[in-house]
Amino acid sequence: MDLISGREAYGRVLLEIGENEKIVVLDADVSKATRTCYFAKKYPDRFFNVGIAEQNLLGVAAGLAIGGKIPVASTFAVFAACKALDQIRNVICKSNLNVKIIATHAGLTVGEDGASHQSVEDISIMRTIPNLTVIAPADANETKQVIKEAVLNHYGPVYVRLSRYDTPAITDENEKFTIGKGRVICEGTDITIISTGIMLNNALKAVKLLKVKGIKTALLNMPTIKPLDRELIYQYARKTKALITIEENTAIGGLHSAVCELLSQIYPIPILSVSINDRFGTSGSSEELLKYYHLTETDIFNKSLELIKIKNRFLEEELK
Repeated sequence: MDLISGREAYGRVLLEIGENEKIVVLDADVSKATRTCYFAKKYPDRFFNVGIAEQNLLGVAAGLAIGGKIPVASTFAVFAACKALDQIRNVICKSNLNVKIIATHAGLTVGEDGASHQSVEDISIMRTIPNLTVIAPADANETKQVIKEAVLNHYGPVYVRLSRYDTPAITDENEKFTIGKGRVICEGTDITIISTGIMLNNALKAVKLLKVKGIKTALLNMPTIKPLDRELIYQYARKTKALITIEENTAIGGLHSAVCELLSQIYPIPILSVSINDRFGTSGSSEELLKYYHLTETDIFNKSLELIKIKNRFLEEELK
């Protein structure tokens, strides 16, 4: 099975949509890493390298949006979410400008670059900002669909979180992506796993392990973290009465928080998390880090067995 990263898919799809002359691409001197270099080579008159100046990157993007362009601004996720937060909040989102922030090198799987470059909190930060749509595609196929939809068909600020890590294509490249809608990967009646971003691959492996144990697991892919697909989550919460959220991000403020916030109001049930437990990253290979931070299919499998026990106790209490 071919492996391809989100950043590579992003670079390729920019070439597909680049004929639209309203699209301008900006980068903070990391275009080879973000793969915006492909666009720069084909459309040099609509590519701007602002230098190692992420705040300037988003400020210039805002100005271009005001001028009627569709700016697509890229840098590493940790720099977009942390260094340029003021510009994203007060300039872009407060004015609801049509800026697309495509942040690559997200999560732990940046690998050996270490904690300073590993954004383990960007989902949490971005989803708190009004007017900002937050998306984390699962694979290359979904990345291409997300970029096309966010850039060509959606007006308003969007934050797309992409990985450097090569992953297999799981989603159907022909299935239409809709902002705010999740996708059902597997049906099940015992528990539901809700995954976002590249963790879908390990989640799917875990579902297969659980099947051997006779556990019927529903698996939802939730690329859009904001706005959340409330109806789909509620449907499977009622169906399985137990959920696990999976994300390459801290559970504090991320997908786990979003799901808990929703269900605590309308349908409180047991919900566990496989995520980064309130820690910074560290240096290591992508595979080593996923194992060290307990984000592998084995960790998801074990957490699922724990959830089954909690669910059974929960249901017993309800019957008393």
